[in-house]
Amino acid sequence: MRALVVAPQPFYSPRGTPFSIYYRALVMAEQGVDCDVLTYGSGQDVDLPDVRIKRIPRLRFLEPIPIGPSWRKLYLDFLMVIWTIGLLLRHRYRIVIAHEEAAFWCRFLKPLFGYKLVYEMHSNLSQQLTNFRFTKSKYLIGIFKSLQDSALKAADAVVTVCPDLRNYASEIGVPAERQVMIENSIFDDVRLRNPADAGHLPDEGRTVDFGQGRPVIGYAGTFEVYQGLEMLLHAFAQVNKEVPAARLLLVGGTAGQVAKLAGLADSLRLSGACHFTGTVSKQAASRLMNAVQVLVSPRIYGTNTPLKIYESLASGLPIVATRIWSHTQVLSESVCFLVEPDAASLAGGLLEALTDEARAEERAANARALYENEYARPVYERKVRRLLELVS
Repeated sequence: MRALVVAPQPFYSPRGTPFSIYYRALVMAEQGVDCDVLTYGSGQDVDLPDVRIKRIPRLRFLEPIPIGPSWRKLYLDFLMVIWTIGLLLRHRYRIVIAHEEAAFWCRFLKPLFGYKLVYEMHSNLSQQLTNFRFTKSKYLIGIFKSLQDSALKAADAVVTVCPDLRNYASEIGVPAERQVMIENSIFDDVRLRNPADAGHLPDEGRTVDFGQGRPVIGYAGTFEVYQGLEMLLHAFAQVNKEVPAARLLLVGGTAGQVAKLAGLADSLRLSGACHFTGTVSKQAASRLMNAVQVLVSPRIYGTNTPLKIYESLASGLPIVATRIWSHTQVLSESVCFLVEPDAASLAGGLLEALTDEARAEERAANARALYENEYARPVYERKVRRLLELVS
């Protein structure tokens, strides 16, 4: 079976975005699917059996490509359309897997080339326009919603990555039998094709020494507004008064985002207790997070489950997360410390996780069991096989 994966993104980026298509292609190849992956010109090639990476020309003047919607991506997606048509003319693909906005054009090409279409829905694209503060235009948001809904209805199968997106697909009329929910819940090591050319990012080779016996709270991810990091700093100021030895490690963020939050930390007199790494590779982030005792996800709004939640569940560490739908569609009180999305509640949850050792260990063990039963690699593989059966 030959499949074309159309992924308008860097197929692999050491900065951590995105890995979902890498893992999907990895497992599909292991199931015997012969894959071509069409993607942006930036990013690093990875070593995957039976997977060929096809790239549009690299437009360096548009880099770095930001997370979320941007005008820069319009130029890149125009090239993606041309390259998609070229590949469809040269090869006979039985399946086309369209990631995010790629479904907009693959939906219209489907009748011409007669393939089965899989819509990989990793976010609500119309919602992303507001989450990333791209636009407030109801007209533009309406166009995106119309294109998204049309593609969902036209697809032979829809892959969603969390219950919220599954519910959305059901609400607009996609039958349950055409849906497969495959959470982005595996995190195998990425094998680069040319590791010597990978380059290095700031702090990539360093560890952080907080000193003997200091409890460390860790956050890793983007520094976008919806992540609630300003609230986290205000909460940590309260924690630091109760537990002066506590430290906060924040992994990620652009230089501008880090500078802004570091300024807030200074104003809260936390500069000696907070450490900002800036953007590092995924591998470096995982290594840095080995130094922490408590994981925190302070997100204040959103509906998609953060990808890091699955790795947090598997970590064996206690988790503190805000009680919003983004988290609670996966997390419960039995596996983590759920708190209201305000500084005082977050501080209380962090203090409980740091000081109530028995409860922290119990919830961490429950979290690990949940991961093994619902999200680990064997479960992921079964879901991919179900998808392939659906479109074979």
